[in-house]
Amino acid sequence: MSERNDGRLVVDALEMAVARRLPGEGLVAHSGRGSTYAGEHYQRILARHRITCDMSQRANCWDVAPMESFFASLKKELVHGGGYASRAEARTEIFECIEVFYNRERRHSSLGDRAPCEFETTC
Repeated sequence: MSERNDGRLVVDALEMAVARRLPGEGLVAHSGRGSTYAGEHYQRILARHRITCDMSQRANCWDVAPMESFFASLKKELVHGGGYASRAEARTEIFECIEVFYNRERRHSSLGDRAPCEFETTC
């Protein structure tokens, strides 16, 4: 989380994901067409880790539908209706929701009714 949606945020997120997951050959990073993803720094990190960049088609909202669905669920299940006293409190609750519940407990029909960690056996 950051106070700004800028190039540093996406670079930090990508570096954190790569360090945590140690992806192998063939990984594809799908993103929108924004300047944060098209930026030289982000693209250089993708290339360094041999991650293929796949940007959404122009004016095609279906390309990002899975992430839009995820964020809609997150907002409905966690954020809406509850306020946070601080950014730190929001960060803690959102982390808990994603890393504990969503990745380790919540069953996903697209994964054969398994949680992502169970499906990937990486957690």
